[in-house]
Amino acid sequence: MKKFFILIILILNTFNVVFAKDYEFKAEDLFYLDQMNSHNQDFALYFKSREKSVLARGETANYINDYPKDLYIYDYKSKKSSPLISYEWFPAQARYYLEEYDFPVFPDDFAYYLLKDNQTLIMISAVKSLRANFKFDINKKKLELYPSNGKFDFIISSFAKNCGHSNLEDNYKCSLHKPLISSNLIN
Repeated sequence: MKKFFILIILILNTFNVVFAKDYEFKAEDLFYLDQMNSHNQDFALYFKSREKSVLARGETANYINDYPKDLYIYDYKSKKSSPLISYEWFPAQARYYLEEYDFPVFPDDFAYYLLKDNQTLIMISAVKSLRANFKFDINKKKLELYPSNGKFDFIISSFAKNCGHSNLEDNYKCSLHKPLISSNLIN
């Protein structure tokens, strides 16, 4: 009888292991989708759809980008929202740096990494054929081409890696930061 109870317990434990639920990854685990807060919680960055569609020339054919998204900033103190990177000026500025790329570039074609200074955005292209990345100063609203010497301070993937000592008393530690992307990139 004792062996029978032990056998039942072992069988039940085996079923628990066999039927253990796999951890499901969601896009929200890897990215901030359409909205993220600053590191100091002073503002939020978010994507907002445009009211009109855009007819654009694609690599193989013309296409209509139904409702491209612009990047907006919401200031928690003043409770005001304003466009930060919009389709009105961004394609023309980006074209200045992208002489060899002949197709339109939308603000939602990038993954945005907000650096710890809360004023610098690193924009990593999510379009395969576009091989350029940008740096954007939020305060000056200035777009620059990010150097492509291969020496990024983070891993170009879904996470940004930030390692080091924050001061002399701290231990060496690494933290991972998720980028902000538009939900249009996932669709």
